[in-house]
Amino acid sequence: MEPMLDPLSDRFLKDLPAPPGRPISRDVLYPAGQFVPNWRALQSHLHKEGRVSKAECIEIIAQTTSLLMSESNLLELMDPVTIVGDIHGQFYDLLRVFELGGNFDSTKYLFLGDYVDRGSFSIEVILLLYAVKLNYPKTVFLLRGNHECRQMSSFFNFRSECLYKYDLEVYDLIMDSFDSMPIACIVNNKFIGVHGGISPELTSLQDIIDLQRVTEPPRLGLFCDLLWSDPVDNDSGQSSEKFKSNDVRGCSYCYGSVAVNTFLKKNKLLSIIRAHEVQIDGYKMHKWNGSTGFPVVITIFSAPNYCDVYNNKGAVVKFNNNVLNIQQYNYTVHPYILPNFMDIFSWSIPFVIEKVLEMLYQMVKTNEDEVPVSAPVPAQVSEKKTPIVEFNHPKAELLRNKVRAVSKMMKMLKTLREDKEVILQLKGLCPDNKIPRGLLQQGRDAIIGAVDSFHKAKEWDLENERRPK
Repeated sequence: MEPMLDPLSDRFLKDLPAPPGRPISRDVLYPAGQFVPNWRALQSHLHKEGRVSKAECIEIIAQTTSLLMSESNLLELMDPVTIVGDIHGQFYDLLRVFELGGNFDSTKYLFLGDYVDRGSFSIEVILLLYAVKLNYPKTVFLLRGNHECRQMSSFFNFRSECLYKYDLEVYDLIMDSFDSMPIACIVNNKFIGVHGGISPELTSLQDIIDLQRVTEPPRLGLFCDLLWSDPVDNDSGQSSEKFKSNDVRGCSYCYGSVAVNTFLKKNKLLSIIRAHEVQIDGYKMHKWNGSTGFPVVITIFSAPNYCDVYNNKGAVVKFNNNVLNIQQYNYTVHPYILPNFMDIFSWSIPFVIEKVLEMLYQMVKTNEDEVPVSAPVPAQVSEKKTPIVEFNHPKAELLRNKVRAVSKMMKMLKTLREDKEVILQLKGLCPDNKIPRGLLQQGRDAIIGAVDSFHKAKEWDLENERRPK
């Protein structure tokens, strides 16, 4: 595919290859006699920041939806299997997963959901995963996560990304494809893979098989819990209740050691492998004194440096010959995208405002300096008809308040200009892409501190883990 032209030879980064100038051609994507997309050509094209035309995009989505609909709610796989956690639109890290996970011809892949939102390349993730799924329908499997729904993708940025790169029709078709995704998987007859976890309504595996999955996930019940529940946040797994209300998520439950071991024993399983929670090492083993000493819950998270802020590692689980291994990896540098897919004009508005405020500040400050700060004004001055303004006169205080307000705004805008990169990272952590209240006024050190620590980032991001109302 020909790269974008540079007729004036004025590209600023001349050593950086230009992205493809046109969408991938149909002849390349669907070679003669081939009814599934050429996923290698698509991967190379998307890696270069190329696009796919709407017609071919819709075709890939429709083919995959039909294939996913043919699969059971509960899949069954035997090793070798690579299990992948949350991806969250981190396309360039997904390519790293493919490098580490093994060949599609000889290794099965089980993805545990959350392919979209938070990152800026969710469309690319979906198109490549769907293309690979179409080429390897018996070795690549895609489970549904809590972000594969209309509610979450509208609250976060996937819907906006679809509208920016395509339109509402493409978004709706992708949502329909999410409705068709399986919910859980049994691996090696001993492990259950699911996005969130178990539920008080989950007694046997037949309960999962009997679910009506082709719908938007509800706020209550088994379907909700499979996508949203979490293990309790302590090393012992002890809990005052078998299932307690999940206050962090705003829905579903937290399950402890009693609930987990009861479920595993009844269904003759060894462990739950799930995703759904960012981990600093990319994974977490919840041992909770199970009867075998093996972790009864394993959390896996495959999006390294989550939101470009967390500084966590990514990881995948690899099963081979009944042996489980964890493979960790660091993040891959990706192309820079402005927040909310803004153009350069929208992005530069704060810096224009800063200059306007500087002028306004000088004008207001000059007027304030002319206001007398003592009373009474000398007689010879009053004869010149200079207004007499007492120290506590309302007009004087009004001017002072204006100066203070403009000065405060100038400080915030200056911080925006000087530390724009780190602030743009921080905005990815905050609800509605808004910077936490009061943080700009605290200056550079406070902002750097908010994005330098995994635990601080997790604290700022906690509100985003909650299900929107």
